[in-house]
Amino acid sequence: MDSVFLQGDTIEAILDDSPKKKHLYEIPIIKAEDFKVSSDTLLTISIGDNKVRKMISEKISAKFHTVIHPKAILSEYSSIGEGTVVMAGAIVNPDSVVGKHCIINTGAVIDHDCNIGDYAHISPNASLAGDVKVGEGTHVGIGASVIQGVTIGKWAVIGAGSVVLKDVEDYAVVVGNPGRIIKYTEK
Repeated sequence: MDSVFLQGDTIEAILDDSPKKKHLYEIPIIKAEDFKVSSDTLLTISIGDNKVRKMISEKISAKFHTVIHPKAILSEYSSIGEGTVVMAGAIVNPDSVVGKHCIINTGAVIDHDCNIGDYAHISPNASLAGDVKVGEGTHVGIGASVIQGVTIGKWAVIGAGSVVLKDVEDYAVVVGNPGRIIKYTEK
């Protein structure tokens, strides 16, 4: 939320399917079904689950707002997709491309020439060396490290603290140092 406020934007409402509160920071929380989306509505989907974020973005016809915390460092030669959120302390270096509706979390490092697919989540303090490819919907866990030139397939999960030294297949779950596949997620 502070990313939005510090960027100078305002929040009209927070949508939640099961609101437990009526307000957060004096912003009304309403059921998603009670919110009327118009063609000029500007939305940010701040749900951590990559599949749910994708489902919502495909279901709603609206403009999606990209949120970049003012203390994030983005190269002017990088590209950030619509609806993506870049948190404080994150670094995106030159010639990197971040897809739409991604989360680049606090302190994450995306080095030069990386390509992050739509709906991916790069967790706090995860580090991607140069020329890393991350597929659609993949989650790179907190503190994970990926060496240069590695390709991680779509909808994969890289466990917290894992060290990825070689390419990862679609839907693989990788843990450990060095990272190894322990199972596959459902397609």
